[in-house]
Amino acid sequence: MQITSIGHAGFHIETAAGSILCDPWVNPAYFASWIPFPDNTELDWKALGDCDYLYVSHLHRDHYDEQNLIENVNKDAVVLLPDYPVPDLKRDLERLGFHTFVETTDSVKHKVSGPKGDLDVMIIALRAPADGPIGDSGILIDDGETVCFNMNDARPVDLDVVKQEFGHVDVHLLQYSGAIWYPMVYDIPKKSKANFAKQKRQRGMDRARSYIEQVGATWVVPSAGPPMFLDDDLYTANDFNTGSDSDQASIFPDQAEFLEQMKTHGTDDGTLHRGLMMVSGSSAKFAGSEMLELAHPYPPELVFGENKKAYLDRMKEKFAPIIAAEKASWAPADGEPLLPQLKDLFEPIMKQSDLICDGIGYPVGLVVGEETFVLDFPKREVRMKADGDGKYRYGFRIAPELVRTVLRDDEPDWVNTIFLSTRFTTWRIGGYNEYLYTFFKCLTDERIAYADGWFSEAHDDDQSVTLDGWTIQRRCPHLKADLGKFGVVEGNKLTCNLHGWEWDLKSGRCLTTKGHELRAEPAGGAAQN
Repeated sequence: MQITSIGHAGFHIETAAGSILCDPWVNPAYFASWIPFPDNTELDWKALGDCDYLYVSHLHRDHYDEQNLIENVNKDAVVLLPDYPVPDLKRDLERLGFHTFVETTDSVKHKVSGPKGDLDVMIIALRAPADGPIGDSGILIDDGETVCFNMNDARPVDLDVVKQEFGHVDVHLLQYSGAIWYPMVYDIPKKSKANFAKQKRQRGMDRARSYIEQVGATWVVPSAGPPMFLDDDLYTANDFNTGSDSDQASIFPDQAEFLEQMKTHGTDDGTLHRGLMMVSGSSAKFAGSEMLELAHPYPPELVFGENKKAYLDRMKEKFAPIIAAEKASWAPADGEPLLPQLKDLFEPIMKQSDLICDGIGYPVGLVVGEETFVLDFPKREVRMKADGDGKYRYGFRIAPELVRTVLRDDEPDWVNTIFLSTRFTTWRIGGYNEYLYTFFKCLTDERIAYADGWFSEAHDDDQSVTLDGWTIQRRCPHLKADLGKFGVVEGNKLTCNLHGWEWDLKSGRCLTTKGHELRAEPAGGAAQN
């Protein structure tokens, strides 16, 4: 098996049974905010796109690059399709001209037969509303000699099925640097923002190391890492990795930093787990767990450490005209009144989602230019701000051209367009509101019906696990992760490292958001101070 990094979470995997192109992203995403790091525009995308199989893990635009799929990828490629409850991914690929699909079943091994031979594949599909726009996934590939687990952005809650179906994993392609806007866009003091960012970046790397230990692969390739932020307004979001406290305010550690973390924390011991640096164009050939060859297009250190700032400066100059052209395609800031358009978009969704609207529980402010709109979730209506409204517990300040662009394009997901662009500011009083962001990513009848139904299902908390003197329910109240694997107890506080949510163990109260109470008690009846 030969694995070539094509940038970010993208890989080209060659086997005797055919080639698999995974998540081929090259064009700027999220309103030209995100650009693959390191640069991958010099790769031969026509050759890469002449593949036998295509796997797109989910619809995030740093994985699903519509322009690249249209221009460069073979439409006769067999699409390995995750098992999602809403068929948006398949519909989009069909619209682009793809016509042959292997529709997998979640976490079930499939034998895929083609003219060149057979492959065993399994796609782990995550289907909670918090996973992508109704979906995220990882894929296992076994060519009879080497097993590769391309986990990209996926956060599986139970990995026992991997060993049950495939035994030892030879190569693990793993996200370690998150895709989020917190805390960069929050209207909070700079020092607090830097502290929150340091905590966020460390939680992401801790979670990735937990996955390394659970999967137990011989080789670990940090992937789906940070993008480059090359627009003037966003440039400070990059992590220049010089080691100073101020530079650590970025939530986006790079591959070099994570490989050092692996060594520091024992998940790269030189034998059982070995971290492997790959940049765009790097290629490694494996026979089982043995790496036979490794080739880089240039020395990787040229883009990391003390050289990173200079590299990003060069990329900033290179991509300036591309970013300018993207901005020119946005809708004008002025146009038809926004209130009727926002009412037409949001109010039908509100009226279909009682559980989500009640979970949000309060009016939300939306400041667009000089106008302030109110998304009044309790009343299921959108209106202009009234004199007596006061300050909203949650609010967003978004440039009118961005709002008008997603309205013009009939975009069903503001989270994975506007919010991931980080081209907005926000504030909140109190905890994170998961229901609110679920609403913004489910702006179609199908999506909101699924999300509302998902939240209405009771979570099974009958099983228990004991951690550091506490007996707690085994499954996380958020997304049902196994707290025996992801739970970390510090004093009277529990953190689930899958998404960083926290609970007070003495009361069971969720410290991250309202609701989501946890069952917990001192183990053996011992008192806890």
